[in-house]
Amino acid sequence: MRLFQNARYYPSLRPKIRELTKSRTKSRSTFARKIDAFLNFRESAAHILLPVDQRAEWAFFTNGDDGDLQRVWAQEHGLVSRTPLDEILKAQIEDHRADVFYNLDATGWGTNFIKTLPGCVKAVIAWHAAPLRNVSFSDYDLVVCNFPSILAAIRKQGCRTEYFFPAYDPELTPYAARQARPIDVLFVGGYSRHHKRRAAVLEAVAQLACEYQIVYHLDRSRLCQLAESPLGHFLPLAQHRRPSAIREISRASIFGRDYYEALSAAKIVLNGSIDMAGADRGNMRCFEALGGGSLLLSDAGNYPEGMRDGQTIETYDSPEQAVSQIRALLENSERRLGVARAGHEMVSNLYSKEAQWKRFEALVASV
Repeated sequence: MRLFQNARYYPSLRPKIRELTKSRTKSRSTFARKIDAFLNFRESAAHILLPVDQRAEWAFFTNGDDGDLQRVWAQEHGLVSRTPLDEILKAQIEDHRADVFYNLDATGWGTNFIKTLPGCVKAVIAWHAAPLRNVSFSDYDLVVCNFPSILAAIRKQGCRTEYFFPAYDPELTPYAARQARPIDVLFVGGYSRHHKRRAAVLEAVAQLACEYQIVYHLDRSRLCQLAESPLGHFLPLAQHRRPSAIREISRASIFGRDYYEALSAAKIVLNGSIDMAGADRGNMRCFEALGGGSLLLSDAGNYPEGMRDGQTIETYDSPEQAVSQIRALLENSERRLGVARAGHEMVSNLYSKEAQWKRFEALVASV
């Protein structure tokens, strides 16, 4: 197999990536060095396949929508600076002689791109765990994720789907071992008024800030940022502003190893699904929180194998119950630490990088 994995990252992470990959010398500004810096930062590491992590010669990784990164590769390979990003990505695939194209960014590359992939590609696989947004998967051989309801919706398009899962990042091991955890409750994730259930829980838990150390690192939507700007207060955007209780405990968004550091300081990691997958649960924060050794407190629903309420995670049914659960868990450290340990042991064994790769190999063989 010659694997090509394509991904993207949140726009708000771009300044950090520029900082990580900024080079003082020409020898450090190569495409390979920039990719190595990105992979070492561990952003979305749960989705990075094992051969990529191991820097196998036959496994290629890129963030295809990162124009600065991609144009470095283009320059190294003699392409003109004005070459469109889709042409650069196809040139990379052809240069690598990839026979498997695994795309983590199905919304960013349309059907015309997939239809015109180089002839060396024999299997085209997409990960998609988000609202469909009129995305067509008709030219993919297989679409995968760990949300059965999303897979069912994609199957209605006539596409083949299979269950696949994020993995435990072994780089989390030393973070999980940390004993001193000054943050009582941590939430790291996106904030938008469209995430109504999540917003309600965040507001209720924020009220505990007078008693406990509650920390939110929020990646705000564009409308939220505008609404909270000086100009936004003169515009009819009040519904997009965060409640004051949330704003008072919110810090800047964090990613990668900065996120891992925050996880290692948290007793409880709060999670709340967005309104996209019905009763299905298991977003990447679940795997990361368990991997970081924190207790995962998440909304009730249908969780992946091993994530069991009262055993490896704790759940809530309402904002009020989330608050009562937090109080109970912080008062009963023995119970909290026991569930957190069981959760870390479960995710590190059941969802290891090796298990994820073995499943991926089986999926490719079935295409």
